[in-house]
Amino acid sequence: RGSAAASIVSYALGITELDPLHPGLVFERFLNPARKSMPDFDIDFCYKRRDEIIEYVTEKYGRESVAQVITFGTMQARAAVRDVGRVLKFPYSEVDRIAKLIPRELGVTLDDALERVPELRELRDSDERYAKLIRYARMLEGISRHASVHAAGVIVAPGRIDDWTPLYKTTRGEITTQYAMKSLARIGLLKFDFLGLRTLTVIRDALAMIRENRGVDMAPAGIPRDDRDTYELLGNGHTIGVFQLESSGMRDLLRKMKPERIEDIIAVNALFRPGPLRSGMVDDFVKRKHGRQKVTYLHPKLEEVLEETYGVVVYQEQVMQIASALAAFAMSQADVLLNAMRKKVVEQMGRQRGDFVQGCVANGVPEKTAEAVFELMDKFAGYGFNKAHSASYAVLAVRTGYLKAHHPAEFMAATLTTEMDNSDRVVALIGECRRMKIRVLPPDVNEGHVEFRATPRGDIQFGLGAVKNVGRAAISSIVHARREHGAFEDIFDLTSRVDLRLVNRRVLESLVAAGALDGLHGHRAQQMKAAPAALELGQRLQRERDSGQVSLLEAFDQAEAAAVQPRRLPDAEPWVDGYALAREKEVLGLYVTGHPLARFERELALFATASVSDLSEMEDKEPVRLGGIITHVKTTTDRNSKDMAFVTIEDFTGRTELVVFSSCYGRRRDVVRKDAAVIVEGKLSTSDDKEPKVLASDIVPLDSAYSTFVARVVSSLSTH
Repeated sequence: RGSAAASIVSYALGITELDPLHPGLVFERFLNPARKSMPDFDIDFCYKRRDEIIEYVTEKYGRESVAQVITFGTMQARAAVRDVGRVLKFPYSEVDRIAKLIPRELGVTLDDALERVPELRELRDSDERYAKLIRYARMLEGISRHASVHAAGVIVAPGRIDDWTPLYKTTRGEITTQYAMKSLARIGLLKFDFLGLRTLTVIRDALAMIRENRGVDMAPAGIPRDDRDTYELLGNGHTIGVFQLESSGMRDLLRKMKPERIEDIIAVNALFRPGPLRSGMVDDFVKRKHGRQKVTYLHPKLEEVLEETYGVVVYQEQVMQIASALAAFAMSQADVLLNAMRKKVVEQMGRQRGDFVQGCVANGVPEKTAEAVFELMDKFAGYGFNKAHSASYAVLAVRTGYLKAHHPAEFMAATLTTEMDNSDRVVALIGECRRMKIRVLPPDVNEGHVEFRATPRGDIQFGLGAVKNVGRAAISSIVHARREHGAFEDIFDLTSRVDLRLVNRRVLESLVAAGALDGLHGHRAQQMKAAPAALELGQRLQRERDSGQVSLLEAFDQAEAAAVQPRRLPDAEPWVDGYALAREKEVLGLYVTGHPLARFERELALFATASVSDLSEMEDKEPVRLGGIITHVKTTTDRNSKDMAFVTIEDFTGRTELVVFSSCYGRRRDVVRKDAAVIVEGKLSTSDDKEPKVLASDIVPLDSAYSTFVARVVSSLSTH
């Protein structure tokens, strides 16, 4: 098992030679003496090649010795209510209403919901049917509901896997263990988590595009860690797309810290967590870094340990180093001390304090100082982060920061490709491209591929794979036909040359709506109207080819003849801009060739205090002013039978929900309508759902923003 781990790790890191190790020696060093269990090995890979790693391990150690790990899905609160409701013959709408009263937050139990949601308690107490439903659901909550394959876990056994664990065959024929992760660790089996990390794929794809567009051949490990432009970008908070540094709170911290070296990024990753942020240690770190607060040490020996972090205990390893430097603890003993502090094990803490103080005194440290240092370690041990983990994150952060600073189009194109199934994320990334002055070109059947691609000019060609209803096989057929015989002239030329088993009417109409045929003859309305006739022509030509009535050369001549005939595009009025953009958004999930908000960019910059992408990092009940386009309005009545509305609003970075209570809706009913450009004042609500929403206090049209929010204008005139 030791040699297995060494081999797999070396394969992951590209190492071809290792120091000779006795089999199992690696793990003899890592075995937990208390549990006698093997450690987990978590290794991140480019997600496109994760299956290759699993296949490599299976082939190397034998299919009889390798298996994936089972995982059991448990009955969560909402699911338990729905399942019990079905069995008790409750109407769906009734069960749905009760289930939706349970907060969506991860780990919320029925007991939590009953405590937090008065309406749920009232239902339980008012009707025995509801009490019975909730009582049965509580009994089922938490039990295993179904088995599936663990997302990453792979077991390597020293012999036949079924000598160690019973096996399970899924409905899709996959072989997994019957024991779950913790049981496998206890019986001494080695578990690897082969994780697909999106960022590694982004780096790989960006470097491939840089090689193709710029002729620069660079390996990930060759990306410098001391580049000035990289740290300037990070210090300015321009970190959308940069690994682990994207959130608005993190961007604020980076702007305050102004990192200058990779050690600063390691510290940022460790500090940006709830504990350190609440404790004030983050503010101390920033002030000391910029010389606004004096760096002091309780004992001179602490300087060598804490100098890198300006006297602040940031990492778990520093707690262990302090114990070693001051009390002469062995690292194994320091590890026990750290775990006792982190877990606040009272019975161990007293013993550890005594040993620490005694060791310090024996090492020449005054007892009072030793006591103070122990208190310092105890205070920060719970906040300390594993430095090795933080350093790994920092390396990827600096690499992605470098690519964004020096090769922005290639980096953003690679990032967009990995996120193309998430339209909200694509909207945010294209908004960042707009800020960076990178043009995102519309979809184009004569230029596009499945993925987003950077052009040598520094633009980004929209990925056809992001168009709804258009699969990879259809795109491959289009790209193949284009490569074989050149660019398409019109919609008839397109349907004559592609495989119409893949490019059907739904695909063709989606491409037209997305603007992917804008470079061909005719406008979108004509192309949409011509689609049936174009498909009929293509199918007739393909039937003739398939029946052998014509040779391949003749078939191409026919297709070419069809393309050069006088255009048979029907007469049609061009779509108005608003309709064209709406159809575009239907199939792309966003606006590409234009945006209804474009003419209000100045107003948004002046009067909005946040964008949609910022909301997830803001505090509950924080005041906010948000601008955008209303895309959906659902009206209802409140408990007092007054009209109110739930509204979806969208800006350049994403969409969110507004709750417009009757007091606001009554005053602004005429403004709250679909496609209206508005600016909203209100408070953020993050307590009930995963996604933040805005509780609106006022809504005004964006074209009235100046008259609403500007009280006076001050002009300064110079006489010179």
